[in-house]
Amino acid sequence: MNAWQVHQWCEPEQMQYVSTVERPSPGPGQTLIEVKAAAPNFFDILQVQGKYQVKPPFPFTPGAEVAGLDVATGNRVLAIVQQGGFAEYAVAEEVFAIPDGFDFAQAAAFPIVYQTGYFALVTRAQLQPGECLLVHAGASGVGMAAIQIGKALGAHVIATASTAEKREFAQKQGADAVFDYTTPAWIDALKDATKGRGADVIYDPVGGDIFDQSTKCIASEGRLLVIGFASGRIPEMAANRALLKNMSVVGVFWGGYVKQHPGYTAECHNALASMASAGKLKPEVATTYRLDQAPQALRDLANRKILGKTVLIP
Repeated sequence: MNAWQVHQWCEPEQMQYVSTVERPSPGPGQTLIEVKAAAPNFFDILQVQGKYQVKPPFPFTPGAEVAGLDVATGNRVLAIVQQGGFAEYAVAEEVFAIPDGFDFAQAAAFPIVYQTGYFALVTRAQLQPGECLLVHAGASGVGMAAIQIGKALGAHVIATASTAEKREFAQKQGADAVFDYTTPAWIDALKDATKGRGADVIYDPVGGDIFDQSTKCIASEGRLLVIGFASGRIPEMAANRALLKNMSVVGVFWGGYVKQHPGYTAECHNALASMASAGKLKPEVATTYRLDQAPQALRDLANRKILGKTVLIP
């Protein structure tokens, strides 16, 4: 089969596209999937570069989100795989039925960002109907998912994004208002929009200055969710700010949580699939690439050129 392989830590452009890779054989309890779509994620770039916490032995095939056909049954399935997604076939420990109305591209874009959003907003933040949710990087994959889930949960959703095109995209996902986070003026704009109260829950995959600024506009008893550090800087905060604001800084490490709670992935998927069947969730795949264009897809993702999610089509 055709598959991308990493033989040493490198940039995406230095991966090798190999046509003689042996098709994987499923072990007990595993499912062989004929991959119809695979979704790149930012952590795939870090893993190829050797900067991610999980470092598989060489050679390995990156890619964690796939959708396709269960080879044994012919059923349409999606899965989160440990690795091996950027190939024509992949093996999964656990597969789920694709929600009604989703094509393969939408299904591949569904598992990780939506599970992360559900874990963050439901399990960790316990977001309530009527609360104000602020979503940073609202045009990213995780931002798109958080906006849609927030609206499905009955929250008033405000998003931030860096360009007019991205702000329009975030609004299309359901955001009630969208502000430009490249200028600190968004802080006062949010305060005005919430009549001085601030945001009850802040979803922050950016870190850096955005985290610092978020502590200035969080509501009393608010929850600031630490999703990631796309800005490149891991922020620090004086503890007295948490005290004076009666705020909580809440870690969101979905990957670690599911390892400790094996049934959570299925629980999460069932809840999300119900929301999707009700028309409340729909991944937007703005760009697709051929499987042999994986390096370009990863580079465009790294350069923040992707709105929502992108997928590779074999």
